[in-house]
This record gives sequence, C-alpha cells and structure tokens, in this order.
Amino acid sequence: MSSLVNLDRILRQAVESKAMPGVVAVAATDTEVLYEGAFGKRDLGKPAPMTLDSVVWIASMTKAITATAAMQLVERGKLSLERPASEMVPELAAAKVLEGFDAAGKPRLRAPKRPITLRHLLTHTAGFGYEIWDPAIARYQTATGTPGITTCTNAALTTPLMFDPGDRWEYGISIDWAGKMVEAVSGQRLDRYFQENIFGPLGMKDTSFTISPSQRARLASVHQRGGDGALAPIEFEIPQQPEFHMGGGGLYGTATDYLAFTQMILRGGGVKGAQLLRPETVALMSQNHIGALEVGEFRSAIPALSNDIELLPGISLKWGLSFLINAQQLPTGRSAGSLAWAGLANTYFWIDRTRRVSGVFLSQVFPFYDHTTIDLLGKFETEVYRAL
Repeated sequence: MSSLVNLDRILRQAVESKAMPGVVAVAATDTEVLYEGAFGKRDLGKPAPMTLDSVVWIASMTKAITATAAMQLVERGKLSLERPASEMVPELAAAKVLEGFDAAGKPRLRAPKRPITLRHLLTHTAGFGYEIWDPAIARYQTATGTPGITTCTNAALTTPLMFDPGDRWEYGISIDWAGKMVEAVSGQRLDRYFQENIFGPLGMKDTSFTISPSQRARLASVHQRGGDGALAPIEFEIPQQPEFHMGGGGLYGTATDYLAFTQMILRGGGVKGAQLLRPETVALMSQNHIGALEVGEFRSAIPALSNDIELLPGISLKWGLSFLINAQQLPTGRSAGSLAWAGLANTYFWIDRTRRVSGVFLSQVFPFYDHTTIDLLGKFETEVYRAL
C-alpha cells in the first residue's frame, strides 16, 4: 500500500527530528492488520528502540475496557444501567454535590437531587470531575487532605460531585466507580475479571495493572515537554500495589493488544469463536447517551499534565457508553458516529464501525493533547483512510 509506505516516512521524520521520543502506530480492519510501525526510542536518554511490543501506560484507554466489563455484567443481569449504583457500591451513597466554599475555606456540600446510575458513570454525567481540568476539585482536595486519583487509594474516590447526576457532562473519576461495581457483582478484583473475560479471550497478553518483569524490560518512559518544546524523560508510574485497580486509567499495555480490543468492537463483540459482547450491546455502547449535551472544551488547571483541549473544533461531540462520538465526518476520513478516546500520556485510538477500520497511536508524553502528537495522529489517520 503506497500511502502506508508514506506513513513510515512521516513517523520516522517525527522521531529523527526529536519532535517525538518514540511512537507506535497500528491500524486494522475487522479482518486484517493494515499497518504496524514503531519508531524512535523508549527513553530519549537510552539506546533501546521503541518496538511494536513496547509497553506504555495507556491511562484512560482503560475506560473502554472497564465499560466493556460493566456491559458484560449488564448482559448477564448482574448490573443495571438505570438502578441506583449505590445498591452495588454503598459508598456511592455518600457522594455530595459541592456548592462552593465558606469564608473559612471549608467545602459546602449538599445531597444530590437524584441517585447516580451506571449510565451516569459510563457517560461522565454523574457529576464527578478531575482536578487536572477542574480547579474546584483541587481546592477541595487541598482543603480536606484528599489524595489525587493516581494514588489509587480509596480516599481519592471521595471527591464531591460538581453538579447533580444527569445535568451536565464533565470528564472525571466515574469509570473508577464503574470498576468498583464490576468488582462488587463479580466478586473478583478488576485485574482477574479483565484477564478471564477480556484479555484472555482477546489474546491481550501484555495488558495489565501490574507491570511484569517481561513488560518492564520493554517499558517506555514518560517524557515531559518543556516550554521550549524539548522532551525529557521523567519518573512516573502508577502504584504497583494499589488499594484499588483504577478502572479509569490504571492499565499498561501494547499497541497490538489494544488493536485486538478495537477489532472486537468492530466485529460486534465477537472474537476467534468467543462472543465478549452481543452485537446489540456494542450498538448500544456506540450510540449517543447524553442527548442534547455536548462534550465541551477542557480548560487545564494543571498545565504540566494537560494543555487546554478543544477536541475537534466545529464538530458536535457526543458520548456513548464510554466512547467519544463525532457527530459529523472528520477531514481525515473518519466516519460520523465513530468511537474514540485517549490516555493522558498522549495515547489515542479510534474505531470506525462504518468503514470497518480502527487505529491505535501510542506515545508517552506530557502534557496531554500535545500539539505535535495531535498533528502526527491526524496524518496517521489520514494515511490509513487513504489506503482503504
């Protein structure tokens, strides 16, 4: 495929110019792999190359996997999208709405107007947020001594709601709570549930919360981009003995593993003789579940971790059961109604159920929504569609 030869050149150029450390890009239809490429270094200070089996922190790309687990349990009648989530996870009943802070800086809290449901959690309409984009949460954490979510401590899950469930869309820790629901009704820790019900059947042998010695030998470092654009490796790792497995962002994995997951969604939930989800469940997950609400802009409250984000300017953006949905076709060729999301260290995927194609693009760079990465991702996607 001539245009995919072009892709090698584009990605190689990005790493040779030191604009990017290492990148892995893979794409597939529902039946075959279209492209696999790995370029650059796992760590800019060291000689080891980025390879197709390099392991990275996939962060919020974990969310779609947790949602898949939750929907398997909905299919089995163990979870409901509509019932109060606190029936399964009683701690959720304690969630209060933050109305502001009093003169002494103490949080003012009230009971929510309606109970949180699994649907709220999977669509980011429960009221939870992240301190990275919501300064009120950071202020609450400081005022109360509540730890941040990447500590993987149960106390980190106690941040308040920013609004009443169902009223708005705000990205946050909702999927971590969905992971708690999966654990509660399956009677298994999330790592074991994922292994038996998702990773095993899909052959995702390199995706896990805990980094094995074999994975560590192939682990890519996270790099911080400075104000001058230069990249430097930093020490960053999700706790390896966490209080809870972070269903919203705790997984490490490889590009080829995640591509297997996207292909399962493309195939309507089926894989090599196993049916992970029913076709009608995949269709349900792929629909807009936030009605007239829109996925809006993200204003960064922690610039070292995220830039300000306007995801797809001029395009109406909706949310399915844990996927971003573009309401119109994109200039790259991605069909209207496609599914996508990303991870904080600039990892990205999309799933186009109309054109039957998906792609995974992995790097390890802070801050999120790095402009160099986004530009490269757009070129990758465009070349994939050109080759179809």
